[in-house]
Amino acid sequence: MLLVIGHDVVTMNSRREIIRNGAVAIDGSAIVAVDKADVLRARFPDAEIVGDAHAVITPGFVNAHQHLTGDRLIRSAIPDDLAPGASIFEWAVPVHAQHSGDDDELSATLSCLEQVTNGVTTIVEAGTVAHPDRVAQAVRAVGLRGAIGQWGWDVDDGPFAAPPDEVLDRQRDFIRQLSSEQQANDDLVEGWVTLVGHDLMSDELLAGASALARELHTRLTFHISPSPSDAEAYLERCGVRPLVHFDRLGALGPHVLLAHAVHLDDAECDIVVRTNSAIAYTPWAYLRLGQGVGAHGRHGELHRRGVRIALGCDSENASDALDPLRAAALAAGIAKDQTLDPTSFGAHDAFDMLTIRGAEAIGMADRIGSLEIGKRADLVVHDTSGPQWIPRSVDPVLQLVWASDGRSVRDVIVDGRVIVRDRRCLTVDIDALREMAGGASTRLLGRARVDPRARWPIR
Repeated sequence: MLLVIGHDVVTMNSRREIIRNGAVAIDGSAIVAVDKADVLRARFPDAEIVGDAHAVITPGFVNAHQHLTGDRLIRSAIPDDLAPGASIFEWAVPVHAQHSGDDDELSATLSCLEQVTNGVTTIVEAGTVAHPDRVAQAVRAVGLRGAIGQWGWDVDDGPFAAPPDEVLDRQRDFIRQLSSEQQANDDLVEGWVTLVGHDLMSDELLAGASALARELHTRLTFHISPSPSDAEAYLERCGVRPLVHFDRLGALGPHVLLAHAVHLDDAECDIVVRTNSAIAYTPWAYLRLGQGVGAHGRHGELHRRGVRIALGCDSENASDALDPLRAAALAAGIAKDQTLDPTSFGAHDAFDMLTIRGAEAIGMADRIGSLEIGKRADLVVHDTSGPQWIPRSVDPVLQLVWASDGRSVRDVIVDGRVIVRDRRCLTVDIDALREMAGGASTRLLGRARVDPRARWPIR
């Protein structure tokens, strides 16, 4: 039995209650009580205590769009002033093409380690994994909850490309494998249908992927419209914009998580609302790549219209920091600035996207996203001893989003298991990973034949 105590317990329940001097009781993997700390101390006198009377307790954060492999091993090597598309096709794709199974597992382990120490407890892999079984091993090793798929596209020339039937067969086999492992071991890793997306999938592949997700009672995610190029491609090929075309194919719906969806017109926004499709929003990526989210993104508007939107951190060619609170602050700031209306969106809306609204977007709100009896015990303990917490605000959500970031994360619990304690991950050895990563990065860059260079002279 664990008792997680704090000055503030941010429940994210339907009333968004914050319990002052509160606690969460955990038995096994489940939350069994949420109440005042003194009440639960008396009820569970022998429970192990996590947290303290000064901490802020929140649900674990959802990262709904994260590339676990590829760019991770060449982190901060891709220049940030490349022409549109160059970071992907001149760097990311060549690097992915040279990834071994060992690279995939090491990269995913490093990514999961950083995420959990910043408060992420659930991840959705973005669909660019060549060796999904090795990535699943990495997610399990760190101890996160996750959704994983396999690289899926049917372009004429590209790594891991295949005809639609072959792509879908690979996806089906992997999802069934994970499903059997979940049933046997109560595993935290589940399988999704994942496509690269953009204009890099045929209509046959997209329609088949959507049908497969429905058949297997899972979900589908793919990239679309982070920049204007996808709309331009579909207008030229089909005469209509991407989401209009997808809607005509019958490929959208509550089971679909659209990654990005920045450049949408009015008709496409209406389609997202009508089909109840969800969106994974990764604001740092669009700023680093200069994709126009400030001028064209409509995520704040779609949130107000009831669309399920989750936040994500994306890959190292487009973000470099896997810190969900930084993403939340950016999402709130962009929404305010776009509308010139500071009342239109704020910290609490962004925090919704990191927790319960994010869980709704990825179809896991029955299990995670809020601190309520019967839900799985995914929690974050935020240390408030740092200067960013002086003085304490009466509203911890304002302070979490606008003043804090991953530096405040001290303890993390996933499915009732303490994964991070006193800022140290208990499940993997960061020193061993550091040593492995240096050599793996050098070898991978050599195989991919890309040559990172510092902009300024190094003496």
